[in-house]
Amino acid sequence: MLQRNAGRVVGARTSVAVALTLSVIVALIVPQAALAQASPFLTGATALETNILAWLTPVAIILVMVLGGMAMANRISWGWCLGAILGIAIAFGAPQIVSWVRGMFGV
Repeated sequence: MLQRNAGRVVGARTSVAVALTLSVIVALIVPQAALAQASPFLTGATALETNILAWLTPVAIILVMVLGGMAMANRISWGWCLGAILGIAIAFGAPQIVSWVRGMFGV
Protein backbone atom coordinates (compact mmCIF):
# COMPACT_ATOMS: atom_id res chain seq x y z
CA MET A 1 0.00 0.00 0.00
CA LEU A 2 2.84 2.37 0.83
CA GLN A 3 4.60 1.67 -2.45
CA ARG A 4 1.52 2.49 -4.52
CA ASN A 5 1.14 5.87 -2.88
CA ALA A 6 4.82 6.55 -3.39
CA GLY A 7 4.49 5.57 -7.06
CA ARG A 8 1.57 7.90 -7.54
CA VAL A 9 3.45 10.80 -6.02
CA VAL A 10 6.44 10.15 -8.27
CA GLY A 11 4.10 9.83 -11.26
CA ALA A 12 2.47 13.14 -10.41
CA ARG A 13 5.86 14.82 -10.10
CA THR A 14 6.93 13.36 -13.42
CA SER A 15 3.79 14.60 -15.18
CA VAL A 16 4.30 18.08 -13.75
CA ALA A 17 7.92 18.07 -14.91
CA VAL A 18 6.88 16.90 -18.39
CA ALA A 19 4.21 19.61 -18.61
CA LEU A 20 6.68 22.26 -17.47
CA THR A 21 9.27 21.08 -19.98
CA LEU A 22 6.74 21.11 -22.83
CA SER A 23 5.56 24.61 -21.92
CA VAL A 24 9.15 25.91 -21.92
CA ILE A 25 9.82 24.29 -25.31
CA VAL A 26 6.64 25.80 -26.78
CA ALA A 27 7.55 29.24 -25.37
CA LEU A 28 11.01 29.02 -26.93
CA ILE A 29 9.73 27.85 -30.31
CA VAL A 30 6.95 30.42 -30.63
CA PRO A 31 8.17 33.65 -28.96
CA GLN A 32 6.13 35.87 -31.27
CA ALA A 33 2.88 34.71 -29.70
CA ALA A 34 4.14 35.52 -26.22
CA LEU A 35 5.41 38.99 -27.21
CA ALA A 36 2.60 40.00 -29.55
CA GLN A 37 1.25 42.76 -27.32
CA ALA A 38 2.11 46.41 -27.83
CA SER A 39 4.43 47.92 -25.25
CA PRO A 40 2.65 50.32 -22.89
CA PHE A 41 5.94 52.20 -22.44
CA LEU A 42 6.22 52.76 -26.19
CA THR A 43 2.62 53.95 -26.38
CA GLY A 44 3.17 56.43 -23.54
CA ALA A 45 6.49 57.63 -24.96
CA THR A 46 4.90 58.24 -28.36
CA ALA A 47 2.05 60.21 -26.77
CA LEU A 48 4.52 62.27 -24.74
CA GLU A 49 6.58 63.02 -27.83
CA THR A 50 3.49 64.14 -29.72
CA ASN A 51 2.42 66.46 -26.89
CA ILE A 52 5.88 68.00 -26.50
CA LEU A 53 6.13 68.68 -30.23
CA ALA A 54 2.65 70.23 -30.23
CA TRP A 55 3.71 72.66 -27.48
CA LEU A 56 7.19 73.25 -28.87
CA THR A 57 6.09 74.28 -32.36
CA PRO A 58 4.60 77.73 -31.57
CA VAL A 59 7.27 78.40 -28.92
CA ALA A 60 10.04 77.68 -31.43
CA ILE A 61 8.47 79.95 -34.06
CA ILE A 62 8.18 82.85 -31.63
CA LEU A 63 11.72 82.22 -30.31
CA VAL A 64 13.23 82.36 -33.80
CA MET A 65 11.40 85.63 -34.55
CA VAL A 66 12.51 87.25 -31.28
CA LEU A 67 16.12 86.10 -31.60
CA GLY A 68 16.30 87.24 -35.21
CA GLY A 69 14.94 90.66 -34.31
CA MET A 70 17.35 91.04 -31.40
CA ALA A 71 20.30 89.93 -33.54
CA MET A 72 19.41 92.40 -36.31
CA ALA A 73 19.20 95.18 -33.70
CA ASN A 74 22.64 94.09 -32.44
CA ARG A 75 21.28 93.32 -28.96
CA ILE A 76 22.40 89.68 -28.85
CA SER A 77 25.23 87.64 -30.30
CA TRP A 78 24.59 85.73 -33.51
CA GLY A 79 26.10 82.70 -31.77
CA TRP A 80 23.11 82.54 -29.44
CA CYS A 81 20.75 82.66 -32.42
CA LEU A 82 22.59 79.89 -34.22
CA GLY A 83 22.67 77.81 -31.02
CA ALA A 84 18.92 78.22 -30.52
CA ILE A 85 18.21 77.25 -34.14
CA LEU A 86 20.47 74.20 -33.79
CA GLY A 87 18.65 73.21 -30.59
CA ILE A 88 15.29 73.51 -32.30
CA ALA A 89 16.52 71.37 -35.18
CA ILE A 90 17.69 68.70 -32.73
CA ALA A 91 14.40 68.82 -30.81
CA PHE A 92 12.27 68.38 -33.91
CA GLY A 93 14.64 65.91 -35.56
CA ALA A 94 15.03 63.67 -32.50
CA PRO A 95 13.03 60.71 -33.91
CA GLN A 96 15.07 60.71 -37.11
CA ILE A 97 18.33 61.05 -35.17
CA VAL A 98 17.41 58.11 -32.93
CA SER A 99 16.49 55.98 -35.96
CA TRP A 100 19.77 56.89 -37.63
CA VAL A 101 21.86 56.00 -34.56
CA ARG A 102 19.97 52.73 -34.05
CA GLY A 103 20.56 51.88 -37.71
CA MET A 104 24.28 52.52 -37.29
CA PHE A 105 24.49 49.95 -34.50
CA GLY A 106 22.07 47.47 -36.06
CA VAL A 107 19.45 47.71 -33.33
